[in-house]
Amino acid sequence: MSEQSPIKPGEILPTSLKDAISERYLAYAMSTIMARSLPDVRDGLKPVHRRLLYAMRLLKLDPNSGFKKCARVVGDVIGKYHPHGDQSVYDALVRLAQEFAQRYTLVDGQGNFGNIDGDNAAAMRYTEARLTVIAELLLRDLDQDTVDFRPTYDGEDQEPVVLPAAFPNLLANGSSGIAVGMATSIPPHNALELCNALLHLVKYPNAGIEKLLEFVPGPDFPTGGELVEKAENIREAYVTGRGGFRHRAKWEVEDTGRGTYQIVVTEIPYQVQKGKLIERIAELIQSRKIPLLSDIRDESAEDIRLVLEPKSKNVDAEVLMQGLFRLTDLESRFSLNMNVLDASQTPRVMGLREVLQAFLDHRFEVLVRRSRHRLARIENRLEVLEGYLVVFLNLDEVIRIIREEDHPKQSLMDTFKLTEVQAEAILNMRLRSLRRLEEMELRTEHDNLTQEKNTLEALLGSEDLQREAISNELRDLKKTLKDIPEISNRRTAIGDFVEVPDIPLEAMIEKEPITVICSEKGWIRALKGHVQETGEEKYKDGDKGKFWITAETTDKLVLLGTNGRFYTLGCDKLPRGRGQGEPVRLMIDLGNDQDIVALFVHQPDRKLIVASTDGRGFIVDENGIIAQTRNGKQTLNVSGDVEASFCLEATGDTVAVIGDNRKLNCFAIEEISEMTRGRGVMLQRYRDGGLSDIKTFNREEGLTWRSGERTRTETDLTGWYTRRGNAGRLAPRGFNRNNKFTQ
Repeated sequence: MSEQSPIKPGEILPTSLKDAISERYLAYAMSTIMARSLPDVRDGLKPVHRRLLYAMRLLKLDPNSGFKKCARVVGDVIGKYHPHGDQSVYDALVRLAQEFAQRYTLVDGQGNFGNIDGDNAAAMRYTEARLTVIAELLLRDLDQDTVDFRPTYDGEDQEPVVLPAAFPNLLANGSSGIAVGMATSIPPHNALELCNALLHLVKYPNAGIEKLLEFVPGPDFPTGGELVEKAENIREAYVTGRGGFRHRAKWEVEDTGRGTYQIVVTEIPYQVQKGKLIERIAELIQSRKIPLLSDIRDESAEDIRLVLEPKSKNVDAEVLMQGLFRLTDLESRFSLNMNVLDASQTPRVMGLREVLQAFLDHRFEVLVRRSRHRLARIENRLEVLEGYLVVFLNLDEVIRIIREEDHPKQSLMDTFKLTEVQAEAILNMRLRSLRRLEEMELRTEHDNLTQEKNTLEALLGSEDLQREAISNELRDLKKTLKDIPEISNRRTAIGDFVEVPDIPLEAMIEKEPITVICSEKGWIRALKGHVQETGEEKYKDGDKGKFWITAETTDKLVLLGTNGRFYTLGCDKLPRGRGQGEPVRLMIDLGNDQDIVALFVHQPDRKLIVASTDGRGFIVDENGIIAQTRNGKQTLNVSGDVEASFCLEATGDTVAVIGDNRKLNCFAIEEISEMTRGRGVMLQRYRDGGLSDIKTFNREEGLTWRSGERTRTETDLTGWYTRRGNAGRLAPRGFNRNNKFTQ
């Protein structure tokens, strides 16, 4: 096959839009994954963080030096290494300096670097920065040929592909990022615990996850708090590299005297902004969604102190906090997705053991490369020292050759059998060095370097010695961390998982009596206390009262519409006051062409009879009609001109139904089927019209109906007591002319 001819300048090649977009999108996706969003498993850094630390190192911003303006650092980074926006680079720098965001800060900031309330840092021209001790550990031995370098984006300089990383930064500080088609989310951990796990893994390379979890029981967040997650869930997350951790705020009860108390929150979950948390709790108090809570105050200084005041001293603190954990970020879930770039720059999800092993593999490689680099330097120095010894023994002749010979370098090499390196070192020697050229010093240095060379050669040839060297490095790291107890001690407590029982709504709502008033057109309101109906209540023009219900704020109201749907309303959410209320249609999705059939207080385990205008109906369990959304719950299926028309409690042993045709039929209540949804069974058949009214009663007591102020009872139902679905016969003499059991 002949090779394709090269493309000429200005030549346009036709290609399909699909191929062009696919090629470019794939290039963009790979760029995002490799060069922006996913951290390297070896040093735990993304390119922007690595470039920031490297640029600060070149600026000599070590922990013992002075600070430099962040604008200077950002300028060097975007000018030499990272061709992106200055604000994004500065934001990355700020995050490396925030103690509430980084478990082990890599940048020591001076100035306003933001706070846990969510306030932004000052502009980069006002703030200053330098490296921390932990950052120095990441950069240590960078000039010892420990890692590869690559050209920068403009080819004018070099940058490290990865840092030597004498600190397990990936797990210690965690990482998060979103790429194209993948993301990463790694919580921070305690570095001392990681060192112990690494030491064990060096000694026992085949150690299992169960043993490693004894050293690393879970994340250690910089904001403290309490980890409340099942042990099996934690194990599964660390085995697979995917999972999550429930992180809860720390709180305590403070006695304020006279039987009262207040709750003080001292630590909040990771990545939760305190300011927004307080706003959220205040909104819940305002909207009465946490009626057990009276007020929240922020008394924080350097430490967090949020004071929660309960409504009364009778409020259970545990119940109140469980409600806050459910409704606010006082409890959050931090996901674990250890999707990282491995040593071959391939993105994949790793478990805890794989991540620890990858770090150790990198440290072994750094150790070998550093040793080989040092060995090469020693060999070069030994060669030079041997040349110096020749100079010391023949100093006058060397001086003569240098002064008189036309080619002193070659003459030295020929006369004293020197190598080119030795001759070059002698020629470059300064005159002042001659006075210090003593044989004993040269031989002492030669012997010391020879001994170090032998040690390095033994190290490179023995895996056991390499493992011992890595273990010593980890022990030194542990000592360094222990010298700084404020960052080395565990902050997040490992709590015992307790299955939290479902807290009933009544427990979170202050119980008080109310009277619910709903008009015929659906305007609803709640009055404080149990109020008797006087007939003097005011409604909108053309409207009148329909429902008058006494209830408690902890009750649920159930509403049945003519569309056969049941809707649920919380009594605590009803509009208060003595106005005309609000349309119930704003609270539920009840159409303007639908009316309210029934409105009552929910009673669990009660049985109801629902019926439609065509004489069909069934018994339904009240537990199954509670709706969780505004859309309600379809129960009685209706269509066309047929509508839901009745809902009553299924009591007694007999059902009486009367149609628009004035025919009455009575039958045993057991004949009605119990269903959860449907059209129901035929209660009474009609040639014309439909169902006018329905009632339940005990047959022994007889059928009663009210006619004005009088109550009438028919005990002899021989002619009307038949079976369900019959047409029935005309109602008894004296029955209401409106064909209702109540006139």
